[in-house]
Amino acid sequence: MLSSFISKFSAKASESNKITTAVIDKAQILEAVKFARDEMKFELLSDIACVDNLNLNKPKRFSLYYIFSSLKGSNFIIQVDLDESESIASVSQIYKSANWAERECYDQYGVKFANHPNLRRILNHKDFIGHPLRKDYPIDKYQILTQSDSLVDEMRDQLLSLGLASEENDEFKIKYTFLNIGPSHPATHGTIRNFMALDGEKIAACVTEIGYLHRGFEKSCETHTYAQIIPYTDRLNYCSAMLNNVGYAKAVEDILGVSIPDRAIFMRVILGELARIIDHEVCLGAMFVDMGALTNYWYLYNPREKIYNFLSRLTGARFTNSFARIGGMAHDFYDGWQSELLGYLKEVEKGIDDTLTLVEKNRIFLDRVQNICKISAEDALSYGFTGPNLRASGVDYDLRKDKPYYYYDSFDFNIPVGSCGDIHDRMFVRFYEMKESIAIIRQAIKRIPDGDICIKDKDIMLPPKSEVYGNIEALINHFKLIFDGIKLPVGHYYGASEGGNGELGFFIVSDGGTMPYRLKLRPPCFYALNAFSDMVRGGLIADSILNLGSINIIAGELDR
Repeated sequence: MLSSFISKFSAKASESNKITTAVIDKAQILEAVKFARDEMKFELLSDIACVDNLNLNKPKRFSLYYIFSSLKGSNFIIQVDLDESESIASVSQIYKSANWAERECYDQYGVKFANHPNLRRILNHKDFIGHPLRKDYPIDKYQILTQSDSLVDEMRDQLLSLGLASEENDEFKIKYTFLNIGPSHPATHGTIRNFMALDGEKIAACVTEIGYLHRGFEKSCETHTYAQIIPYTDRLNYCSAMLNNVGYAKAVEDILGVSIPDRAIFMRVILGELARIIDHEVCLGAMFVDMGALTNYWYLYNPREKIYNFLSRLTGARFTNSFARIGGMAHDFYDGWQSELLGYLKEVEKGIDDTLTLVEKNRIFLDRVQNICKISAEDALSYGFTGPNLRASGVDYDLRKDKPYYYYDSFDFNIPVGSCGDIHDRMFVRFYEMKESIAIIRQAIKRIPDGDICIKDKDIMLPPKSEVYGNIEALINHFKLIFDGIKLPVGHYYGASEGGNGELGFFIVSDGGTMPYRLKLRPPCFYALNAFSDMVRGGLIADSILNLGSINIIAGELDR
């Protein structure tokens, strides 16, 4: 079907990292995106990345990269080039994930999307002037917001689209009760604001405002070397920092075409699955607090502390580990780590089993979570759901199985899948995923080989300190790599791994220098929150609180 696409749209095709990019004219975008979905069977529009070509030798100012994923593990990119004055048709009616993705491109770059249902800023505040990811916007220029947005205009537009308000008057202001939840509220588990219109006790409409934790991650990456970016990745999904470290390092290594030693691979698997367990325990534990089940919370959180102690001893930090390196790992496990970790896993497993005993047949619990805030498999795919949230809707998609890396295809583990996409399924998929992660770690502990934990490439990996202090050549290599950094080949690349919340993707544009020309993160929970308004409509406030917890929004990853 790829050849059919190229022929049909007279596209210019190129390939990088086994992913084909097809360049088309902007007038073809609607037909091309429909073809990718319906004929080429790319069920997911994973992301839209915009690049400012100001400092590149390209005829047009901007390039849009539409990144598609299929459930079979393949990717495809459609590229469209635009001048600053040009607009392009919105594809949000084809993929719902495009709604927020296009808003981000508009907010950060000023690219306009015709017929977009809600083309407003999304990460930057309403009074922001300019577009911060443009190359001519200074990184040290900041703009203060003096008055928050009431969100009434956006609420009115949403009610109009639902047929719940009239264009002739503002009767909706007295018909509905309006309630702000957040941005500073214990039930949001982060700085997120939901502005709701209530019809009695039912939610008639919901406007979500994000960006309160926007730190300019992607802008900062453009002024740091590839190695210096690793600590920034910790601050994305800080509940599973190791998965961010590993995902980013893997993306860069794939571009460089290097393979890390087997011992480093098994270290990444073990530590990544530990991070996944922690991530799910935080998600589930916080949800139990929201529904008043504090005993369940402690059954999950107490064993989690043991894992934090293990990570602290190994990496020097509990949360933000910065332990992966491009080309390997920071250092090896300490003596006796296997027996210590196996003991902790038993405690984690017991905590999971004790919690399940309390809730699996608990009628009060089941009434709170079954058939509440459901999302179908079709809608979940359209919204760009991945990870546990997508699997809860009955879609068996996991990059560890469908696009295996790090020997995941040689481990014996199952992918838990739900059936109806309600809060219950989103919770229980995570419960059983933790059990599978424990099984993977136990197998990896048995199989981990001896050997090096880093590649021996002086252009990528720093030499050991013992050599630096006693060998002039190693000292020169050390200084050269510190001052110059790693260089990636010219081009654009996309790499993804299975994060705690789903597909964690890194789209990297290199101009051949030591810093990324553009680095775009694909945050899985960004697309999950895009669907929040539709999921809670018709439900109760109490339902919406649990639903927000069940899709596991992490503000650091969401806002970047």
